[in-house]
Amino acid sequence: MNSYDDSAVIELLDNVKTIAIVGLSPKQNRPSHRVAKHLQSFSYTVVPVRPGVDQVLGEKAYKLLEDIPFKPDLVNVFRASKYVAGIADTCIRLGIGKIWLQEGVIDCQAQKNAHAADISMIMDRCIYKEIVRLGINQNNNA
Repeated sequence: MNSYDDSAVIELLDNVKTIAIVGLSPKQNRPSHRVAKHLQSFSYTVVPVRPGVDQVLGEKAYKLLEDIPFKPDLVNVFRASKYVAGIADTCIRLGIGKIWLQEGVIDCQAQKNAHAADISMIMDRCIYKEIVRLGINQNNNA
C-alpha cells in the first residue's frame, strides 16, 4: 500500500505551494526541522502545526490544523502512526486534498478513508528526499 510510482508522487506534489507540517519541531537537530528548512529553500511556504510554540523557522505556528486561517495545499505529518487517523479525519473535514506521511509513519485504514474522500495520501516516504530525487520545483516553486 505504500509503494508508489514516480508519477503518483509527482501528481501529489503538483501545484503544492503551502505545506502544513504537523509535528514540526523547533529543535534544529530534529528531522522535521531539517526537512521544513529544505522545503523553505525550495520556495514552499511552511506552516508549522505544533502546540506550545509561537513560531518555527520564522513562520507562525498553529496549535491545530483547524486553527490555520487558510487551507494548506498539503499536510505533511511528523507524528507517530497512532495519531494519523485523527489527522486524516481532520483533513477530510477541512477539505485538504493532499496528505504526506513521513518515513516510518503508516496507517493503511486512514489512507483508505482519505482515498474514499478523494484525498491523496502517500505514506512512509520523506517528502524532501522525493523532491530531490525527482527534481520537483527545487528552484522555482513560487
